[in-house]
Amino acid sequence: MTTKLDKGTIDYKAELLRKSIHLISISIAVIYYFITRELALTILIPFTILSLILDVARYFSPAYKNFLYSYIGFMLREHEINSNKIILSGATYVLIAATVTVLFFPKAFVLLGIAVLIFGDIFAALIGRKFGRHKFLFKSLEGTVSFFIFGSLIMLLTPKIEGSLTEYLIGFAAVGVAAIIENVSYGWADDNLTVPIAVCGTMAILYSIFLPNLELVLPNVPI
Repeated sequence: MTTKLDKGTIDYKAELLRKSIHLISISIAVIYYFITRELALTILIPFTILSLILDVARYFSPAYKNFLYSYIGFMLREHEINSNKIILSGATYVLIAATVTVLFFPKAFVLLGIAVLIFGDIFAALIGRKFGRHKFLFKSLEGTVSFFIFGSLIMLLTPKIEGSLTEYLIGFAAVGVAAIIENVSYGWADDNLTVPIAVCGTMAILYSIFLPNLELVLPNVPI
């Protein structure tokens, strides 16, 4: 008989494994740093379409669904498996978010958006699940604070256009908005999609207000 404590331990281990695999997604930002926007989209668009097709196909082919779940079922959350409506996997949402942000935002914004998603989400989930005691909006205060702290640390390490104080303050603001968005996305949207768009959108607005004349191009990096 599985006790509540045992189930919690199993769920946490599964989450740890999912986040370990999730970490691989940072390769999108790393590769994008070294290549042009055009090449990035040439790579991302086919992968995104393929992932979308394979994701949706499991709702129409029981044989394919059983085959898929036998290999990667452990990576999917319960609501992604036991649902009567089509719910995309986190991996597909990451690819969609990467494609959309690369298409519409400067590289500096995209690199931060993806990095904050990966590291902020990992620590928010692991710390929130393990130590979350106080509810804040839809999730735990501990998880949301962890997202902001680790997202901010990553922000300090990501490339900046000029490296001015204003850029760093804008970065902190974008991470703060993303932390709230990650929290309130629960139940109606996937944070793998909303967080990168929130980071990029916030930065686009704040750069236009506080650094309107700055050319949004990273130095010595392919455009």
